[in-house]
Amino acid sequence: MIKSIIFWLLAILLAPFFSAIILKIKAFFGGKKGPPLLINYYTLIKLFKKGSVYSTSTTPMFKLGPLVSLCSAITVLMFLPIGGCQPIFSFSGDVLFVLYIMGLGRFFTIAAAMDTASPFEGMGAAREAYFPIICEAATFMILIFFYRLTGELQLSAYFTGSQTLGLWQSAGAPLVFIVFAFFIILLTENSRVPVDDPATHLELTMIHEVMVLDHSGPDLGLIELGSFCKLFFYSTIVSRLILPFGAEITGLSFGLYILGLVIVYMAIGVTESVMARYRMDKVPQFVLTSFALAFFATIITMEFIR
Repeated sequence: MIKSIIFWLLAILLAPFFSAIILKIKAFFGGKKGPPLLINYYTLIKLFKKGSVYSTSTTPMFKLGPLVSLCSAITVLMFLPIGGCQPIFSFSGDVLFVLYIMGLGRFFTIAAAMDTASPFEGMGAAREAYFPIICEAATFMILIFFYRLTGELQLSAYFTGSQTLGLWQSAGAPLVFIVFAFFIILLTENSRVPVDDPATHLELTMIHEVMVLDHSGPDLGLIELGSFCKLFFYSTIVSRLILPFGAEITGLSFGLYILGLVIVYMAIGVTESVMARYRMDKVPQFVLTSFALAFFATIITMEFIR
């Protein structure tokens, strides 16, 4: 339990660091030096030192949104087998609980955006409510896939120790589809290119950024830290899928886990460097690709794996 708590705290502390890898990769493709790897820590410290400005049209819901968003992100990390170790909490059906907790964080973020009475933030909130619906369908299809292989509905049954390697041995080819499907979900849920461009400041084309335009100071810092933790959650799952190897030596196992995280964050940076953001009417087609991949993987598993 102590090791699980330590890994959970490390995940929260290191999430901003790994997000900076994306900035470094994008700078490399642009022929630039890029910001330091500690840039996100500098940004968070700067935000927490500032004061917050609130519109006269807002209610307590506006202040509650960033707090619930961060709490939901760090809560789901408690159920995540970080580095292949047992999570802090684990019970049968915890996957569904995790999905509902993440949905709760999204709901309060959307509610806080709508609370500002800004048409631009309302537009971003509508997009944030629409695209994850398709992601949820793909996620539940992936859960059916995992349940078909393990008979369990808990994250520790999929990503602890040698469990992930066992999934590859049972259904290697369909699991390739699952990896790509989950990577698409990662890009969508975290508003990354080609679904959204986190570097843009044009309200008409933004999703996540336009929802937090009126947040400032510590409130914006809470939102940024929550987004780093959320990206870390999805990246951990993908890293465990692409590097499923477990080791008896804790240091070696943790090293493989860190390597997998670096690969995932580099893949995100490369994706954002070589692709442009899709038009909004093309985004649903891209997100539906994840559902199609997960659906085919599940059907293949049901048909050929007994």
